[in-house]
Amino acid sequence: MHAIYKICPASAWREAERQGVFRGSPDDIRDGFIHFSTAAQVAETADKHFFGQSGLFLIAVDADALGKALRWERSRNDELFPHLYGELDLGAVIRIFDLHTRSDGSHDIPELEP
Repeated sequence: MHAIYKICPASAWREAERQGVFRGSPDDIRDGFIHFSTAAQVAETADKHFFGQSGLFLIAVDADALGKALRWERSRNDELFPHLYGELDLGAVIRIFDLHTRSDGSHDIPELEP
């Protein structure tokens, strides 16, 4: 198994749990795919897109369970990022972490499986 990660407001994730599927954030919907990060990319993603935000979850997902809808595409720093073209089946979720916000606006990133 190989994990990828999604940072998501807790309120949006709770709504996804009620609906049984995650369709993405407003940015994901605008871009046409759900943005994910690898373990090595999470900290920079948190700083770049979520700095100062609280009430966030970090969702660990089994990339192997996503099939052909998951594509690896070049993005920030010319690195390959996982992009899901479609809805996220909650059955692929491995773990949900609370992403704690520090007083300086950065986040405590848990130790993650690559």
